[in-house]
Amino acid sequence: MSRKARPDDIDEICGGLPETELGTSWGDRPTWKVPRGEKGKGFVLFRAPHKSAVDPDTGEMYDDLVVIMTPTEAEKLALVEDDSTPFFTIDHFNGYAAVLVRQSRLGEMSRDELAEVITEAWATKAPKKLVRELFGE
Repeated sequence: MSRKARPDDIDEICGGLPETELGTSWGDRPTWKVPRGEKGKGFVLFRAPHKSAVDPDTGEMYDDLVVIMTPTEAEKLALVEDDSTPFFTIDHFNGYAAVLVRQSRLGEMSRDELAEVITEAWATKAPKKLVRELFGE
């Protein structure tokens, strides 16, 4: 059993995947992209606090949200509906294949589980040739 996931694992996992780079999107948000360079597409984004995502108990905007792309809406819903994971979504992301997770709740899953979700996000945005190289034909 792998250890619990930590916020640092996000950068480690993303940086360990082929042809990735940490850039920006949505203005100035730190975003992991694939492939490197101009054609890079974001697969993990560190989201700015926004009124569309607030703590239901305190009304405070979440300041530690990460957006992770999913291959399809079905996979997004499977993650969100699985009570054993800290993934969730908000109305702002309806119809958008991505899940949200608070860095402060990453410890509710293992590093392996986090790596699996991030690797799927990478594969969703990476060029098909890169995906074949990573996973084999």
